[in-house]
Amino acid sequence: MKINILSLFPEIIEAFKSYSVIAKALQLGHIEINVINFREFSKRKHHEVDDTIYGGGDGMLLQVEPIHLALQTIKQGKKYLISPQGQTFSQQKAHEMSKEAEITLVCGHYEGFDERVLNFVDEELSIGDYILTGGEIPAMVITEAIARLCPGVIKKTSHENESFEKEGLLECPQYTKPADYLGYKVPEILLSGNHKEIEEWRNEQAYLKTNKNRKDIILKLKRSKNEK
Repeated sequence: MKINILSLFPEIIEAFKSYSVIAKALQLGHIEINVINFREFSKRKHHEVDDTIYGGGDGMLLQVEPIHLALQTIKQGKKYLISPQGQTFSQQKAHEMSKEAEITLVCGHYEGFDERVLNFVDEELSIGDYILTGGEIPAMVITEAIARLCPGVIKKTSHENESFEKEGLLECPQYTKPADYLGYKVPEILLSGNHKEIEEWRNEQAYLKTNKNRKDIILKLKRSKNEK
C-alpha cells in the first residue's frame, strides 16, 4: 500500500523510514511512504503556510490553500486529517486502513487548521486525548500500526496474539529464561508442556490483566455482547 504523509517537517518522516519494522516493510515492497512538504504549495512570498486567527486568539493557524493544493496532487485513496478532535485511532481502525491501496495523512502544526480543510479530507484521526506540537508523531504511530499488519512484515501469529487483537483484550503475561530469577518464578503451567491448559491459562490471564489495567475495555466488551 501507499501512504502519503503531508508534513512541514519531512526530515522527521524520512528518518522514521529507516526504523526497523518500517524499513523492513519498505524493503519488502509492502508499503511505500511518500512525504509531501505542503509548504512547497504556498503562494506567499516566503512560503508561509500559517496566519493569524480571524476573530482573535493566540497562535497561528494553518491556512487551507497550501494543504488543499497539496491534496489535489493525490488522485486516489482516503485522506485523513490528524487532529485531537478526531476519531480515536485503534487496532480495529489499523486493520481497516491496512486494506486500502492508498491513504493520506495530513500532519498539523502550530495552533491547528483552518476549519475549511475538513472539506478536502474524509476523516479526522486522533491517537489520544492529549496535545502534541505537531502531527508527525501520530502519523508515524498510525503508519507503523498499519505496516505491521502487511503480510510478511512480521509473523502472522505474532500480531494475532498481541494486545487488542484477541477479542480486544490485552496480551497475557509472558516469560522467558531463567525460570527462577531472585525467587520470582515462571508460572508452573507454562513449564508443563500441556498446550491446551496453557492456552486456557493465557486466555484467563489476558482477561484478568485487562480487567485490572483497562476496565473500560471489559465494559465495552460486555456492552457489545449485551447488544447482540
